Formats: sequence, C-alpha cells, structure tokens
Amino acid sequence: MGSPIRVLHVVVNMNRGGAETLIMNLYRNIDRSKIQFDFLTYKEGVFDQEIMDLGGKIHRIPYITDGGHFHYIKNLKQFFKANNHYKIVHSHMDKMSGFVLKAAKNVGIPVRIAHSHNTQSEGGFAAKLYKEYAGSNIEKSATHYLACSNLAAKWLFKNKAVSSKLLKNGIETEKFTFSKKIRDKVRGELRVEEDILVLGHVGRFNHQKNHLFLIDIFHELNKVEPKSVLVLVGDGTLRSDIEEKVKSLRLEEKVKLLGVRSDINSLLQAFDVFVFPSLHEGLPVTLIEAQGAGLPCLISENITEEVDLKMDLVKFLPVHNKNVWIEEIINILTKDASRENSKNTLSEQGYDIKDTAHFINDFYLEMVR
Repeated sequence: MGSPIRVLHVVVNMNRGGAETLIMNLYRNIDRSKIQFDFLTYKEGVFDQEIMDLGGKIHRIPYITDGGHFHYIKNLKQFFKANNHYKIVHSHMDKMSGFVLKAAKNVGIPVRIAHSHNTQSEGGFAAKLYKEYAGSNIEKSATHYLACSNLAAKWLFKNKAVSSKLLKNGIETEKFTFSKKIRDKVRGELRVEEDILVLGHVGRFNHQKNHLFLIDIFHELNKVEPKSVLVLVGDGTLRSDIEEKVKSLRLEEKVKLLGVRSDINSLLQAFDVFVFPSLHEGLPVTLIEAQGAGLPCLISENITEEVDLKMDLVKFLPVHNKNVWIEEIINILTKDASRENSKNTLSEQGYDIKDTAHFINDFYLEMVR
C-alpha cells in the first residue's frame, strides 16, 4: 500500500460554516489510509488544529480582500506552480472557484472539481459582477462538477449542471437523534424552563440568513406567547445590527446570542421549533441536522424543496409575511409533537455521512485511476 492520495480542498477558512462542516464530516469518515485532505485557505479557522491532527496540511495565501485582484491571481499562480504535485483540487469557493481552477489547470493538475454550495452570490452589485467574471472560468477550467442540490448545480454550472453529481450534505446521524436527557441538560444551562417555547436558528450573521426578519417575527410572537425565547447560534458581520435591533425592541432578556458553538447536536435537542427564513441557500446542513433531531422546521420558500426529507417536519413559508410565520409557530404549539428517532429516514435519503464519505472516497480513487 503506497502513501494516500492527497486532495487539495480550497476554502476561504475552515470555520463552522455549512460547507466546512460537510468537509470535516467527510474528512473524519473517509479512509485516510487511501485519501488525505490538504487545504488552501486564506484565513485561520477553528478546524485548523483538528485538520493537522488528522494528518492534513494547511497552506495559506492572502485573500483577494487583502491585496486586490492582481495580487491574488499572482499568489494563486505562484502557489500552484510550487504545488503542482496535487492530482486533485476540490474548490468550494462558488463563483470564485473559477480563478482557483484556472490556476490549477495552468500547471497541469489533472482533476479539478468545482463544488457548488449555494444558489446566489453575496455582496452588492460590483461584488456580484466581479464574481460573475470569476465564475466564467469554471466551465473552461473544471473537469468535474459537484453540488449539494439541483438548484445549486443549475446556479453555478448553468449548461454543465446536467453533467454534475449530487454530493449530499451528510451528517453523523446518531449524534442528532433526540434525547430528553440532553434536552433537559441544555435547557438548564440556557436557564430556560420546561414550559418555555424555544425558537432556534443556526447560521452566520449575514444578509442571506435574514435575521432581522426573524427578530421581527419573534417580537410579534412574544406579544401573544410571552413564554418564549429565541436562540441564535452563530456570528458574523451583522452581529452589531442584530444586537441593536434586539435592544430597540427591548428583547435582551428573550433573545439569546450564543455565538459560534461546537455542540449544535446538543443545542438542537433544546429547541422546539427551528426557524430559517433565508433569502437564498444551497442545501443547508443545519436543516438536515434539525430534521435529524426531529425538529419541526419553518423555512423560507426560497430554499430548495430537496431539503425536505419527507418526515413531515418542514414547512415552506414566504419571507415577506410575518403573520404566516407566527400562525405556523402557534400551530406547532397546539400539536403534541413527538421527536421520534429519524436516523433511519436520514440514511434512506442518503444523508448519513458514512454513505456520503463512501461516495467521495470512491469518486476520488476513480479519478486518479
């Protein structure tokens, strides 16, 4: 047995975002005697230490925001020139993957994978225009296409979407199975009584996740259901805006900002309803996790229907109508929801990480054969 094939994953940083969580789930579950992951990142991340413990290398170059376009392209070129021994480059940068894969192609790296995790670009007009320009290189430079959903494939790969493969955002199903014991423990830590309704959300504090709308919903709900709290897990650029809004509505006692957490599987047990009013999404890992924990999920109708695992837990709602959301939350309250084991359903639908890891393991080995 020779040394393992080293796959280079390209991401902005290895923090607890959806794509990064998936990559780490895969990394922990692949056969590392055959496949090893290395990373090209631009900033430090919370998973860096674990990556090194698992045998991965982390390369770092300055990002586009640090030195501008030409500086970034030059650094990419230099990096790939010095590291042209990689057989597989797997880029998770959405449209920005165009620049990465072009640089990899120029030094003759044979397998160049573009992976779509979204259905829209973030940023203002200029940023989106620039990303379009970056994305125009994908078709010319990628050899393989992966996506978390059909919508995500159509968005990033356009005509090439038909030749893309779906890589499901698998999770470690047994970690999310509902446990009353964990629920009581976490509620104790959060100082939330048993009879309190807990609305929960997990996601970066950015425009896409639509937190301000969520706080509006909670503000209205709280008038009719005062025994309720909103728990927000995550962090990001809009944190101060969110804190300001919470303050202005005098909800400081009712909205709990927990920051970035590594125990999502436990926190989900303590929630009663998962609320997710995103403006756009690929196929969010957190929604798979929430269904894995048997949680009723109220989500934006802008999210792909593929996220509904047909466990009677997901409801799609419009993001311009607060009242519908409030009605649905109250509706859930009147139902006596049991949080039965959903592990088998997740596996049947292909969302068990063991199956996903098996798929990617074979996919990589096939590529270099």
